[in-house]
Amino acid sequence: MRILRVAQTVYPDVKGGGAYHVHAMSRDQAAMGHDVTVLTVRRDSELPHVEERDGYTVVRYDPAVTVLGNEISPGLARYLADAEDFDVIHAHSHLYFSTNLAALKRFVGDIPLAITNHGLYSQNAPEWVFDWYLRTLGRWTFNQADVVFCYTKTDKRRVQEFGVSSRIEVVSNGIDTERFTPDGSESELIDNDGPVVLFVGRLVKGKRPAAAIEALQRIQQGHPTAQLYLCGEGPLRDNLERRAAELDISESVHFLGHLSYDEMPTVYRSSDVLVLPSRAEGVPRTVLEAISSGLPVICSQLDQLQELVAGRGTLVDIDAGESIAQSVSNWLASGQDIATLEDEYTWQTTVERTTDRLRSIAY
Repeated sequence: MRILRVAQTVYPDVKGGGAYHVHAMSRDQAAMGHDVTVLTVRRDSELPHVEERDGYTVVRYDPAVTVLGNEISPGLARYLADAEDFDVIHAHSHLYFSTNLAALKRFVGDIPLAITNHGLYSQNAPEWVFDWYLRTLGRWTFNQADVVFCYTKTDKRRVQEFGVSSRIEVVSNGIDTERFTPDGSESELIDNDGPVVLFVGRLVKGKRPAAAIEALQRIQQGHPTAQLYLCGEGPLRDNLERRAAELDISESVHFLGHLSYDEMPTVYRSSDVLVLPSRAEGVPRTVLEAISSGLPVICSQLDQLQELVAGRGTLVDIDAGESIAQSVSNWLASGQDIATLEDEYTWQTTVERTTDRLRSIAY
C-alpha cells in the first residue's frame, strides 16, 4: 500500500507517546513492504523539508499560527490538497487542524481515510471547549473517515455518543512487551534503597506533575525514604522545583529530563509504582510500559483505563478529592504482584491489526 500518514507530531522531532506511535507504525509498515510518507509540522527550522529515515519518508512544513496548541500550516494544507498518488490516508488525532484537512480531502476526493483517536480531549483547553468541538467540527471530521480506530470499547462508545456514524474498529495501543519486562538491568540514574515513585510525561499543566510532588509529601508519612523521579521536559520545571522546595522535599524529588526510549525499560525496573495524574489521555504508552515492567499504576479517573488498570493499579478521582498518596501507599504496603498484559497490547498486534484495516478500505 501507498500510505500517507498525516500527523501533527512524529518522533524524534517531538518526544511523547503519540509521536512515537506515528514513528513506530510508519517504520514497521515500511518494513512490511508498504510505501509510507508522514506529513507533519516542522518544529525546528534546521530539520529538512523532506527526509528519508527508518524506511519511510517524512515531509515537513512550517506552521504559520498556533491556536490552543494546534499549529496550522498552509504548506501542509497545499500538499494534502494536491496529494493523489496514495492508496489510503491515515490521520492521527481528530484534535488537530491537519486531521480536519484530511477529512476535507476525503469529502471532496476519492482516497480512503482512517483516523486514529488518541484521546477525545486535549490538555490544552477546558473540556467544555472540546465538547462543543466534538459536537460540531470534530463529529464532521470523524464522519468523513472510512474507519476510525479507538483503543478501547469505552472510547468507541464515547465517540458514538457524539453522533459519529463512521465504522469504528477497536485496536488496542500496544508496546514492545519483549523490551519492557520486570527482568533485566536497572537504571544507574535511580539510586534509592526505599520506595521509588515514578512520573513519566511532559511537565505541563494537563499532566498535573505537581499532584505527584504533593502526593510524595503525604506518602513519606508512612514511607519516609520514598523518592519521586520525574522523567520528562516542559515549561513547568522551575515551578515544580519551587513547589518541592516549599514542601521541604527537594532532596526527595529528582528531575531526570527526557530519557531515550532505549533507557526507559531500566527506569521502570528501578521503580516501584507509576503515578499519572493527567486530566486527559487516550491509552498512554507509559501506563502500558509500566504494567509490562511489573509496576502498579496510579492514574486519574479515566473511564477508558478501567479495564486495563483493574488488578494492576488504582484509578483516582483527584478532582473529587481522592488521594493519590493513599493509593500509592496501599500498593507499596501490599507488595502485590500485578496481572500481566494480554497479547492484544503487544505492538506487533497493534501494527498487524491497523494494517489489515487500512488494507480493507484501500482496496
